[in-house]
Amino acid sequence: MSLQSVRAFFAQHQHDLPILETEALTPTVDSAALAHGVEPGRIAKTLAFRLGDGRVVLLVASGHARIDNAKFKTAFGKGKMLPAHEVQDLTGHPVGGVCPFGLANPLPVYLDQSLHAFDEVLPAAGSVNSAVRISPALMAQLTGGVWVDACR
Repeated sequence: MSLQSVRAFFAQHQHDLPILETEALTPTVDSAALAHGVEPGRIAKTLAFRLGDGRVVLLVASGHARIDNAKFKTAFGKGKMLPAHEVQDLTGHPVGGVCPFGLANPLPVYLDQSLHAFDEVLPAAGSVNSAVRISPALMAQLTGGVWVDACR
């Protein structure tokens, strides 16, 4: 179902981006990088956080980026990563396939500055063996993503 929601999202936004499906499972940055033949930094990981005010947000960052607590607090205030079952319930995507496209519920999307290091990145596409090649700028445009500096 999740992979189909991503396809429907791209169709709705009139972008025929091919979804890359692999035989190998790619739930981690390293496994996705290996399967798609790219450096880990090009994998765009999508993380879900519950903020101090109760809102849930998605943060898309480069695969090699790590949350910087001080920067995160500046961008969002207090926040905590969601447990896997909540992530799947809210996004409609399984952990390892979470992406900012085709979400089950509308969630604000933020894109970390770490993505600017690449002309093309590969976020998951709704399943643990799929991805899509996309420029960070197009990802921001399609998702209404807001740029933040939350990682190191």
